[in-house]
Amino acid sequence: MTRTITPQPLTPDAFAPFGDVLELRDTPDMLINQGLCGRHHDLANTDFSGGRAGISLFDATPRSLPYTLDMVERHPLGSQAFLPLNPAPFLVIVAPDDGGVPGTPLAFLTSPHQGINLHRNTWHGVLTPLHAPGLFAVIDRIGDGNNLEEYWFDTPYIVASAP
Repeated sequence: MTRTITPQPLTPDAFAPFGDVLELRDTPDMLINQGLCGRHHDLANTDFSGGRAGISLFDATPRSLPYTLDMVERHPLGSQAFLPLNPAPFLVIVAPDDGGVPGTPLAFLTSPHQGINLHRNTWHGVLTPLHAPGLFAVIDRIGDGNNLEEYWFDTPYIVASAP
């Protein structure tokens, strides 16, 4: 039995149950640096328990659509933000929690220059760039404790090519 997911565009409203969309607003919140820099302030609800925020660089191998989704993960001790360092879109997969296991996944395609912040304990797919280079700045929790839970689907999902 094949289970297919069709990706939809990433919008703040559609993504709100899972996290924050990180993108420039229509106008900056304030001008800084002698009025030459627009600051789009406080775009993500970062949330860390028993650790600290760390900034890492991830260099992920690009994938392609259709994509087989056989595993999701979540981080119970902290949120996780992904900021692409190139203007290419990437695939974001999330799933609602259904009694401690992931429910039916949803897939989103970012627009160029969009990033995401996954709320703490949100089921999500692995980092899935669709174009090279797959370079991302990642802000997440650094600290002691088990901050990773994986769930493997008995029957994988197929994320179809965008319509």
